[in-house]
Amino acid sequence: MKKIHIVTDSTADLIENYTDEYDIHVVPLTIHIDGETFTDKIDLQPESFMEKMKNSKELPKSSQPATGVFKDLYDRLGADGSEIISIHMTGGMSGTVKSAEAAAQMTDSKVTVIDSMYISHALTFQVIEAAKMAREGKSVKEIEERLKDVRKNTTLFVVVDILDNLVKGGRVGKGKAMIGSLLNIKPIATLQDGVYTPVGKARSHKQVVSHLFKAFKEETAGKIIRSIGISHANGMAMAEPLLQLIEDSGWKDVKFSFTSPIISTHTGEGAIGFMYYTD
Repeated sequence: MKKIHIVTDSTADLIENYTDEYDIHVVPLTIHIDGETFTDKIDLQPESFMEKMKNSKELPKSSQPATGVFKDLYDRLGADGSEIISIHMTGGMSGTVKSAEAAAQMTDSKVTVIDSMYISHALTFQVIEAAKMAREGKSVKEIEERLKDVRKNTTLFVVVDILDNLVKGGRVGKGKAMIGSLLNIKPIATLQDGVYTPVGKARSHKQVVSHLFKAFKEETAGKIIRSIGISHANGMAMAEPLLQLIEDSGWKDVKFSFTSPIISTHTGEGAIGFMYYTD
């Protein structure tokens, strides 16, 4: 029976809870660390990755899924004439979208590839919205249009606790990192057009939580909140107080998770992501 299949990648947080319910297909990325290669969330879990990263001599590297992996999946899903919407992490941080686009050109199946411009729960927002609409019988065009609105109305903050991985990844110079570490500065950034963009800084976990909650309250005032997510890389010092503030404000269904090793590689230990979308 023809339908619209939804495909995403392993950087979408909490997808495990939805794969069966919404029939979502997840293509994993890979992580290379100390000469070993692991498949994200299959033979390497977020918690155990943190220990490996802590003891690694070099910054771990991630690789997008091979084009052939996408093509094989697209061929199988579209064999009966079904359409496919493939939604992935921001192209500003990974070549996953490019790999999916190349596969879409090679397969005979009808595939629409979407750059979510986000990661983590903010990617999941779009994946679940698409899956629900597909189940309701909406067209690919209708789903595409709705996802544009979701992206436009999504906010994602990233807060790094320790600057080491940003230095190793070339996002922060060693001089700035030394000063930042001495002052205990926590950079606050957003994803703007899918790219890591610094927007502020704080000097304590408490200041970070206050900043994020204030931004959340101001931005969602008078709007319908559709979903909220918090992800962390052993970042409970910021994640738990923020979760408590949000729950105390009346929102009880916050998606809370340990983030993907792919994201932890960029942010380092102690980081958090905070994201939400509205109508």
